[in-house]
Amino acid sequence: MLSLTTRIKILMSVLAVVLLTGSFILYGVNDTPEGKNQILLKALMQGLSTGHYQPEKIDDSFSRKVYDLYLERLDFNKKFLLASDVAKLNKYQTALDDQLRQGSLEFFDVSADLIEQRVKESEAFYKEILAKPFDFTKNEEIELDGEKLTFAKDKAALKEAWRKQLKYQTLSRLADMQKEQEKAIANGEDVEKKSFEQMEQEAREKLMKTYDDLYRRLSETTREDRRATFINAITNVYDPHTSYFPPKDKENFDIQFTGRLEGIGASLQEKDGQIKVMEIVPGSPSYKQGDLKPGDVIKKVAQGTEEPVLVEGMRLDDAIQLIRGKKGTEVRLTVKKPDGTSEVIPIVRDVIELADTYAQSAIINDEQKIGYIKLPGFYADFENKDGRFSGADVKKEIEKLKAAGVEGLVLDLRNNGGGSLSDAIEMAGLFIDKGPVVQVKTASGKAVVLEDRDPQVQYEGPLVVLVNSNSASASEILAAALQDYNRAVIVGTPTYGKGTVQQFFELDQALPAQFNTYKPFGALKLTTQKFYRINGGTTQLRGVTPDIILPDAYSYMEFGEKEQEYPLPFDEIAPAKYKPLSQEYLNIAQVQASSKNRIANNKSFQLVEESAQRLKKQSDNTVRSLQLEKYLAEERKAEAEAKRFEEAQEEVPVLDVARLQQDLNALNGDTAKVARSKEFTKSLKKDIYVEEAVSIIKDLKK
Repeated sequence: MLSLTTRIKILMSVLAVVLLTGSFILYGVNDTPEGKNQILLKALMQGLSTGHYQPEKIDDSFSRKVYDLYLERLDFNKKFLLASDVAKLNKYQTALDDQLRQGSLEFFDVSADLIEQRVKESEAFYKEILAKPFDFTKNEEIELDGEKLTFAKDKAALKEAWRKQLKYQTLSRLADMQKEQEKAIANGEDVEKKSFEQMEQEAREKLMKTYDDLYRRLSETTREDRRATFINAITNVYDPHTSYFPPKDKENFDIQFTGRLEGIGASLQEKDGQIKVMEIVPGSPSYKQGDLKPGDVIKKVAQGTEEPVLVEGMRLDDAIQLIRGKKGTEVRLTVKKPDGTSEVIPIVRDVIELADTYAQSAIINDEQKIGYIKLPGFYADFENKDGRFSGADVKKEIEKLKAAGVEGLVLDLRNNGGGSLSDAIEMAGLFIDKGPVVQVKTASGKAVVLEDRDPQVQYEGPLVVLVNSNSASASEILAAALQDYNRAVIVGTPTYGKGTVQQFFELDQALPAQFNTYKPFGALKLTTQKFYRINGGTTQLRGVTPDIILPDAYSYMEFGEKEQEYPLPFDEIAPAKYKPLSQEYLNIAQVQASSKNRIANNKSFQLVEESAQRLKKQSDNTVRSLQLEKYLAEERKAEAEAKRFEEAQEEVPVLDVARLQQDLNALNGDTAKVARSKEFTKSLKKDIYVEEAVSIIKDLKK
């Protein structure tokens, strides 16, 4: 049986041959610099139709999807284009499929001309509006959700929308300045006491500088930058993970992927003109700091105590350049949380601590000893003969815990975004007899069953697997397999739902030599395969539903693959041949009943549920007051509720957690390693989810 990697390489080779031999596709392209865009478009469309797992039919319906997605990204907050501009663009709604077949960028050129003109015109708005004080006693409101806004009917209405936006941003800064001054005075600090008028003026002046910087960057936006946005509206109609990387962006991706650059360790995505956090890298500064989460939108970036820079509407690579920096320097991110609240998160840049990305274990001393293994990611170092592999590491941790006499095991896959598929398969084999673990299907329709061929079972005792909405890909494969075999109790919240495989395809390698003078063209990231559970259902879209669902602060928030635009659908294929353990092995119904009773009487989980409902309510309410007193009252209420939640967490019973002696000995007195080890156990001691996992293991032993 061919390996997964080999099959993908064969597929990419076939795609390259199609492009290399299919010169007819590029027939009619002028062999001049002006023909580069036509070459790029035709090569991309050929790559998408040939290599994508589920190619789209290029018709009027496809054209409308591309149009809607591009228009949304062109001016998400509706602060540039007028309704008349959109009417002018609307005539292209069903013409894009024909233009793409011809390699034409007519629609894009019209839209780019319009947005560039309107951006220049809007520059006068902020300069005029911010030159005068705002009246914060007036009872006004602003809608913050771009999807709920409409395009302004004329320039007067557009200017009014700008006035409200600038007033809100000034109000937010002013409120922060007032709180900082009150806090400093309360702490007895020797600070200059500023009047309301002084602070209001200072807030406007700082915002003016922020917009000066923003418009300087907007003026540097090239047609190539804008063209990449248009092309990605095309690729993202296929699915959210298929995308075009211009040469510059591909270089940034490669740097981020290799982990050689110092920074904060967050994977970012530009969506609807906003910079969104997609993933937190295990062991990174963001991971350790703990406040930055997937789903957060980065609004502003500041270097330490310097004035923050507005990154809304900024190109992703430009935003990344602001966030990256030297080890030991601080970056402050102003983020919008999924519930609509704002928070300033200070992060000290550093290189990723590799030790924090590896599997770690501990013992929880309860009525019996319970083993705990934290797995941040499914890592694999194929380039180094002495490299670390997550499957082998988890096996070692299990052996150490067994030798210490544990009578149950908690495997923590929360916030594990996936990684090496082969390690996920190997890891499943640690808990089951040999047999299928996952099915992989290509565009041809053929599904291949990937198996654990080792009959040895490393651990046979009670097993709980913790997951959450950030558990994705390989995490979902492992959790699903253990659930299908009835081998483990899956506990937490429904997982992310990413059941697809992507592969990079370098366009330069596929285009004929006659176009060498136009290179580089960049790369196309294609979705080429789909994962299916051994029971036949895909992990795509639905993820893994835990056997026991626990309250979570983000339970009611829109998150996961299902909330992306145009995700591939859930479907089913024939189940693999496998033999699950008997239902009596876990007695899930009884375990669920016991857990439900504990959760209902657990004050901490009650508070989490309360908090989740509050976050959902705040998220749905996208209207904010522009009256200072009302705004401050809303802020105080949100802060009081957050503080109440934090204080209640301090009352959580403390688990008795200890590292294995051999792991402590391996620290060799290294103060940095000792500190990280203490932080690891400290976070576990008050983890209510781990506490419930321990209780479930005790139920399994009854």
